[in-house]
Amino acid sequence: MTGLLYDIHGNLPALERVLADARTEGVERFVLGGDYALFGAWPVEVVELLRELDAVWIRGNGERWTAAPEEAPDPVKGAVARCAELLGEDLVRDLAMLPETYARGDTLFCHGSPQSDVRSFLPEPAEDEGELLEGVQSARLVFGHTHLAFARLGSKGAELVNPGSVGMPFDGDRRAAWALLRDDGTVEHRRVSYDHVAAAAAVRQRLGEAGEAPARRIERASADAD
Repeated sequence: MTGLLYDIHGNLPALERVLADARTEGVERFVLGGDYALFGAWPVEVVELLRELDAVWIRGNGERWTAAPEEAPDPVKGAVARCAELLGEDLVRDLAMLPETYARGDTLFCHGSPQSDVRSFLPEPAEDEGELLEGVQSARLVFGHTHLAFARLGSKGAELVNPGSVGMPFDGDRRAAWALLRDDGTVEHRRVSYDHVAAAAAVRQRLGEAGEAPARRIERASADAD
């Protein structure tokens, strides 16, 4: 069995509870889908814990932005700079060098989509879905980025699976989200409670002004931080 962990965003308490849940299910290996550190209070601690796992890593937009802050949108540049400061040059470089995709059997893993780490799929098909699936031959595509856990068939017949976000769900459910890929090929979405209030407070304390929007997103389980 394989645990699918995406969009952890430096949220150590959420990750610890997910890994405890994974142990109860007998998970021994993982695919890690990017956005490990950015916006969280514990970027280094999260990466160190993930390095203890038997896991395949891929890169998300968070790792790209942290290494190349000029590519990040202006509203998040403060958080990007603080994350880079906390990680240090070596970790920033190592994470930025991760591969963008990973293929195993009939499944392709990416962060946003095979075309982009910031353009992704939604629970309901969007107009650009065909473009994002261009050239995909795999029967299943596993991705993250939108922080919305779901599974459905894509416009070109591939199964689309988003495990959801460990550290910052956007579906109104504050529990940490992850997914279990069983050996028979079935996928089980799972949710685990953790102290999201304390996690949000830690983000505010560690990131200062740059942490206000991420903290509100954790508290609300919503992309709307206004």
